[in-house]
Amino acid sequence: MSIPDKTQVLIIGGGPAGLLLSQLLHLAGIDTVVLERRTRDHVLSRIRAGVLEQGTVDLLHRAGVSGRMEREGLVHSGVEIAFHGERLRIDLDDLTGGRSVTVYGQTEVTADLYAARDEMNGVVVHEAEDVTLHDVLGARPFATFRKDGQTHRIDCAFIAGCDGFHGVSRASIPETVLKTYELVYPFGWLGVLSDVPPVQEELIYAGQENGFALCSMRSLTRSRYYIQCSLEEKVDDWSDDRFWETLSGLLPGDIADRLTTGPSIEKSIAPLRSFVAEPMRHGRLFLAGDAAHIVPPTGAKGLNLAASDIHYLSQALIDHFTRSNDEGLEGYSARALARVWKAERFSWWMTTALHRFPEKGAFGARIQKAEFDYLASSRAARQSLAENYVGLPF
Repeated sequence: MSIPDKTQVLIIGGGPAGLLLSQLLHLAGIDTVVLERRTRDHVLSRIRAGVLEQGTVDLLHRAGVSGRMEREGLVHSGVEIAFHGERLRIDLDDLTGGRSVTVYGQTEVTADLYAARDEMNGVVVHEAEDVTLHDVLGARPFATFRKDGQTHRIDCAFIAGCDGFHGVSRASIPETVLKTYELVYPFGWLGVLSDVPPVQEELIYAGQENGFALCSMRSLTRSRYYIQCSLEEKVDDWSDDRFWETLSGLLPGDIADRLTTGPSIEKSIAPLRSFVAEPMRHGRLFLAGDAAHIVPPTGAKGLNLAASDIHYLSQALIDHFTRSNDEGLEGYSARALARVWKAERFSWWMTTALHRFPEKGAFGARIQKAEFDYLASSRAARQSLAENYVGLPF
């Protein structure tokens, strides 16, 4: 594959955010090049989120990559909250006027986007090393990088930073310009993927005195389970038997009795944090997805927030190139951040309401119980949860 020396939009990062932006711009007749520092196999091996908001589903339809999702995705019209043995189903369909979520893994979304880019001969450069962004405040930004031992330069009109929390894009914005907000939680999630049927057709968020658990799935035959764990824990400390025993103890008895166990095919520990960087634009550099914000996975907002960023950014770039209208570009950061902070609030609320925080003592435990009781007794409270869970409008 020959590497172009110029493009209209240079996209840093070949995950779902970068690939989705490339696909949407391509459909509008706008040239893009995607630079990804990892191999394609590595990108497709990453196990990530699996709950898609309605807005994300609609955006994938618009991008022309929804065929397999429509066939294999699991549409959920409800979600269950279990707290200290009590159970409460949140009827998403009833509470939001017919909206739902779709369970379809981020890995599958990424694979579908790669297939679409291949079909349209999209340029995705893998193993692009030492990417450096230049002149992002000027009229003609460019990036340099190394590929197979050779140095390359690509000139462009705009750069989209979709390269994640540790990428070069956010790091290219001076500290005097960028302001960051962060909350690090005192625990992580130990996640296990296993080829066993889900314990229930819908997701279960379970909070108990000794911790938190989430029962999720990727298909009718593959389950994804999580439990709260200490940040000092190591994956090697957790045998499959220990994991299943701990998970069972965090679930209501009747659910635990239905749990099917089996060998893990992936096991990992992820720390939890809330993080936002402002602004999401610096000159002709625009941040999107994890490059600009991180949410704890409790509210299933990570991939969905990236999708809403890409919705705003793609429309702004299309308006620039096809209508000479820069209102969307000028307002991108403020528009994206308004939705980001609402999702940050919801993810923080779900995390604090359901996890064990020993340092908060008996008062904190009673507040959590009051939160659950209010949720159970108030349709308005359930409606607020449902509205946020299915996703606020883009």
